[in-house]
Amino acid sequence: MKQHRVEPRSARRSHGRLHLPLPDWMLGYQGAWLTADVVAGLIAAAVVIPKALAYGTIAGLPVQVGLYTVFVPMTIYALLGTSRPLSVSTTTTLAILTATALGAVAADGNPADLATAAATLTLLTGVILVLASVLKLGFVANFISEPVLVGFKAGIGIVIVVDQLPKLLGIHIQKGGFFENLLSIVQASPETSVPTLAVGAITVLVLVAMEHFTPRAPAPLIAVAGGIAAMKFLGLERYGVSAVGTVPTGLPPFTAPSLHLLVQLWPAAMGIALMSFTETVAAGRAFLRGGEAVPQPNRELLATGLANVGGALLGAMPAGGGTTQTAVNRLAGARTQLASLVTAAAALGTALFLAPFIGLMPNATLAAVVIVYSVGLIKPVEFRDIIRVRRTEFVWALVALVGVVLLGTLQGIVAAIIVSLVALAYQMSDPPLYVLGRKPGTNVLRPRSDAHPEDETFPGLLLLRPEGRIYFANAQRIGHKLQALIETARPKVVVLDMGGVFDLEYTALKMLTEGEKKLRGDGIVLWLARLNPGVLAMVQRSPLGETLGRERMFMGVDQAIARYQASV
Repeated sequence: MKQHRVEPRSARRSHGRLHLPLPDWMLGYQGAWLTADVVAGLIAAAVVIPKALAYGTIAGLPVQVGLYTVFVPMTIYALLGTSRPLSVSTTTTLAILTATALGAVAADGNPADLATAAATLTLLTGVILVLASVLKLGFVANFISEPVLVGFKAGIGIVIVVDQLPKLLGIHIQKGGFFENLLSIVQASPETSVPTLAVGAITVLVLVAMEHFTPRAPAPLIAVAGGIAAMKFLGLERYGVSAVGTVPTGLPPFTAPSLHLLVQLWPAAMGIALMSFTETVAAGRAFLRGGEAVPQPNRELLATGLANVGGALLGAMPAGGGTTQTAVNRLAGARTQLASLVTAAAALGTALFLAPFIGLMPNATLAAVVIVYSVGLIKPVEFRDIIRVRRTEFVWALVALVGVVLLGTLQGIVAAIIVSLVALAYQMSDPPLYVLGRKPGTNVLRPRSDAHPEDETFPGLLLLRPEGRIYFANAQRIGHKLQALIETARPKVVVLDMGGVFDLEYTALKMLTEGEKKLRGDGIVLWLARLNPGVLAMVQRSPLGETLGRERMFMGVDQAIARYQASV
């Protein structure tokens, strides 16, 4: 019988031609979702586009770069990504990291040099993300712990607020480090332009009031439109209020990267790629609904990587998923990535037809938008929640915050990763070791505590339960703990409940072997119980297994207790 190969729906052949694969959300698209997606896309555009313009200024780039970043990367992600509600453009974090990177290679602010450097940086970011996808490095997003991320973002929020204050006050300072900038602002504050400050303050009040009283309204759009209208009809330029200036109308221009900048920018691109992916995955998971597929990390790496590669060639800055804009997209009723395509189309329409109006926007208005949404990165409630759970992790959050403020944003990423890894190593270096008792009338064993003084113990028998992976970094620590407990109890038999040990590395096995020999010399017998198959096989292949034999290894702790009770 002739065999027929069934092709996937996303790659059907028609009249001998192979159609390009379609994204999953298109294959199962339902007509009932269309209105919700279009409305959500337009509402999201009203929030995303003004913020993207502001983020362009954070990066030290022309405002239209923000528009191009909404249009190109968002379109590419919508066709390749696995998250249905995720909105991809740029974020506060990516913008300030971009500013730091570009400042190092285009310090003179020459527009052509900035455009070339931005294209190179964005291309590098995309290539790194694509390579990470090929190498299946999706797990890397978990390398920054939540407390460290909280501190890192708070530090970025503080840095951005200080960076934007001169625009809000209408003053000019010589940019330097964080504390240099802060001091310069204080020294230049007598030169504050009162009209500029008034425009910025009114914008801040409008944004804060709308966020509080009408959270569903597109506050950034209303604030930006109000600033443009005031500049046009009240003639604010006569009072010294500066505007954004000329914004080119038309499609994003092709921008060629520079090969000689690759070596200078790749370290910054690594940090930006990490933060882009971390924020993308976090936003995609945070707004997942029941019945929707969980975003696939390695596919997300590919989608955001190609979104950045495409954006690099068409005037965009580094892009990634944003939590705030994704929240707006989801709350507005988005069902699929069609909503993002609508938002991208709105950005393109703005670039084609509304650019002259954007040029009238006061710089103070943009600064106010940036400051309001950057302050949102500083979340005292999260610091409070962290310190309630564990003071050590609160210290890690503070270290990450201070690292960003003192060292700079890109160096702050390195500091955040190092703090996360040190924190992980610290936790793994001191795994818990419990002394067990038995709940009366049952076979339930639990750690002894003052809350359960009635738990049964057995004279001459010490029950101990280590937990976690025991390996070279913690074997000596576990050994010291065991020795101290045994010297205190002076038992005849020690039973190690190994049920919570999922892996036993060679160094740890050698520690147990030497410990058993020492105990035997002191007249104390060591038994092992509840070893998982992998650990059991390793023990059996070692000298410790030959010494213990089957007689001193038990399937359950209750069997060991019964054996001990029968022998005394």
